[in-house]
Amino acid sequence: MALLQVSGRAPKVDQGVIDQIKKISGEYHFETYVSLSCHNCPDVIQALNVMSLLNPNISNTMIDGASFKEEAESKNIMAVPAVYLNGEFFNGGRISLEEILAKLGSAPDSSALSNKDPFDVLVVGGGPSGASAAIYTARKGLRTGVVAERFGGQIQETLGIDNFISVKHTEGPKLAASLEEHVKDYDVDVMNLQRAKDIKKNDLFEVELESGAVLKSKAVILSTGARWRNVNVPGEQEFKNKGVAYCPHCDGPLFEGKDVAVIGGGNSGIEAAIDLAGIVKHVTVLEFMPELKADEVLQKRLYSLPNVTVLKNVQTKEITGTDKVTGITCVDRATQEETHIELQGVFVQIGLVPNTDWLEGTVERTRVGEIIVDKYGATSVPGLYAAGDCTNSPYKQIIISMGSGATAALGAFDYLIRN
Repeated sequence: MALLQVSGRAPKVDQGVIDQIKKISGEYHFETYVSLSCHNCPDVIQALNVMSLLNPNISNTMIDGASFKEEAESKNIMAVPAVYLNGEFFNGGRISLEEILAKLGSAPDSSALSNKDPFDVLVVGGGPSGASAAIYTARKGLRTGVVAERFGGQIQETLGIDNFISVKHTEGPKLAASLEEHVKDYDVDVMNLQRAKDIKKNDLFEVELESGAVLKSKAVILSTGARWRNVNVPGEQEFKNKGVAYCPHCDGPLFEGKDVAVIGGGNSGIEAAIDLAGIVKHVTVLEFMPELKADEVLQKRLYSLPNVTVLKNVQTKEITGTDKVTGITCVDRATQEETHIELQGVFVQIGLVPNTDWLEGTVERTRVGEIIVDKYGATSVPGLYAAGDCTNSPYKQIIISMGSGATAALGAFDYLIRN
């Protein structure tokens, strides 16, 4: 299985990463719990198997949580992938090869980043808009760098993509890999596993990273994307990965035969409810507004299912449980009547929030944190551009993000030749 997984489509591993893996000493046995419908699991398995092949001190066992229910339940595993190292919990959710090495204390010295020469354009973020921006600036002959927490961004969590024009169907992780491969076809300095924490403008822009490194650039394009919005009620954080989940495709099979709730009546929430209805015993949809916001075709499909209940105009008050989720409490917004539902899982699907908290006081933003840009992608700070889901673009779509990345790149190029 390991040979098949690492040779079927050979992963591109930088030589520096290979050297880090080979230098790891001590015994490391990983156990990775997965579901066969999980789109995040294969990449995690592949990363650990690559490490196992390169270093005899490292091994990895893949365990299907649905096939070994008692074992998974004994460890309260309610979200996958779930990685254990030498019998202790190591990580939940998607994690890249570089991130695994960082958690093991084998990350490269961040001082090397600070010693890099200034860039012409530094792109902050590696999602569709960031990748597009990097390609366009590199093609203009500009010295380009990309700093990203993980390449691909939010699309790594997207299973089916059917509206990417000219491609009838693809999947998020596959598209993310293609984006990174395309960017690396050009002379672009890609710096993964780095998160920006501050930005200042003196003679050059200075972007400070959480690792302590500081990168300098003549112009900067912010493509930091967005993250899942939390419902922010008691119990959500306490029971995260213990019944509270955000990915129905990954974690749905772990709730087979159980009762679950989906918070959110937009397209993502109703798609999740439809998907889960084929696996779980019963789904309750909780929508804050008086009517569902999902497309009519999705609503029609939802209401045709026998094991789905829809509660509209309700506010979620609390997710309850002890060591894992046992129920959810909501209030009817019209009558103030409180309802408690006993269940074992809660899937939160209430949209996205822009990753712009770190820009407080730096650049003009909307009341919800979106960076305000003009038709060229320019922000309120000269030389600072933004693109994608972190901006006030009215429609958050992959293809629109790519276009805005190209626009910001051309805007930055125009700025540089005039300054």
